[in-house]
Amino acid sequence: MKRGDVRLLLLLVASGCLPTQSPLAPPNLNAPRAIEALDTLFLEEMTWMEVRDALRAGKTTVIVPTGGVEQAGPYLATGKHNYILRGTTEAIARKLGDALIAPIVPFVPEGNLDPPSGHMLYPGTISLSEDAYERLLTDICSSLQKHGFRHIVLLGDSEGNQAGMKAVANRLDAKWTNEKTRVHFIPEYYDYLGVTQWLEQRGIREQDEGLHDDFATTAQLMAVDPNTVRMRQRMAAGKFHINGIALSPTETVAWGKQIIELRAESTVRAIRKAVRRDGKG
Repeated sequence: MKRGDVRLLLLLVASGCLPTQSPLAPPNLNAPRAIEALDTLFLEEMTWMEVRDALRAGKTTVIVPTGGVEQAGPYLATGKHNYILRGTTEAIARKLGDALIAPIVPFVPEGNLDPPSGHMLYPGTISLSEDAYERLLTDICSSLQKHGFRHIVLLGDSEGNQAGMKAVANRLDAKWTNEKTRVHFIPEYYDYLGVTQWLEQRGIREQDEGLHDDFATTAQLMAVDPNTVRMRQRMAAGKFHINGIALSPTETVAWGKQIIELRAESTVRAIRKAVRRDGKG
């Protein structure tokens, strides 16, 4: 380094423009939190100190949700699964009482890229190869394991997500036999057949219009964000209905909240059963 460069560097340090401490210096992981924590269970909304303190307080379960970005007919946002997961995972985590929620994985296998197949035939869809998807999940779970989470729960809101989550859970559990962390794939979360049967018992019977859309999905989205189902636009066009069922802003939201509650209850039962079976609760 030239003498002039050294002088400039010293001036920048003295003026506070450059840090005097190396960015590679070990962090003080026990530094006290100076402000009140935000009331959220979503990791991406928390500071690292809030996550640290939540772990120390016993929130050692973390939910890893997978959604998708895919075509969903003429009315629903392509990120429908991700929006639904915002509602269901929070309900699940609050019922569990000891859980946080990792960022929703929005990118999953949706069809071949070249040549395009499946949902990839429609603009807006984003797809991963199965290998990339499983590698992504593996690295996410490994990160969470390093931070001390004892139970990592994999939930997927789309059919194409299930096999990859199961494979990753099995591989990591086998790899971490001597570790404290366990990985649980919970297929019970993705039980839309059960939701359909529950609705039919309550008089909601659909006639499939072939739109990759249904009442349960629309109702859950309405409970999270009515814009995702284009409520205002459909009402203006006289198209606020799906599969032969007329939709209502208030009533459909109420149905959506009940469906989210139903799915949360069954998923929590399955998670607790998996943790008990694991023997490391």
